[in-house]
Amino acid sequence: MRALLDTHTFLWWVLDAPRLTADCRTILDDGANDVLFSAVSGYELAYKVSQGRLVLPEVPDVYVRSRLAVNGFEALSIELDHALRAASLPMIHRDPFDRLLIGQAQAEGLPIITADPAIAQYDVEVIW
Repeated sequence: MRALLDTHTFLWWVLDAPRLTADCRTILDDGANDVLFSAVSGYELAYKVSQGRLVLPEVPDVYVRSRLAVNGFEALSIELDHALRAASLPMIHRDPFDRLLIGQAQAEGLPIITADPAIAQYDVEVIW
């Protein structure tokens, strides 16, 4: 299975937060699955740290890269098609980070692992 992580799902996984469902934990723990982490999530985390809205145990560059490597997650770049899809989405969700994740998921045919109910209102599979 290939799936795209929402930013909060990535954080909850690496911090071992109890908020993750058993289904999510099973998918993320299975090394046979291709779990993707979007460049937009990396930007979101770094942005929130720079704004004082998030504290990480290391600088974002080190923290994100090390957690991707340890967990075997793969980085997903933002492509032009992803951005154009995100811009054309109906304004159900106004968060630009989530809109880009939705655009990526649609363009790549990926489900999104997320607890965000607004994402499920789009034409994208949600795993939670």
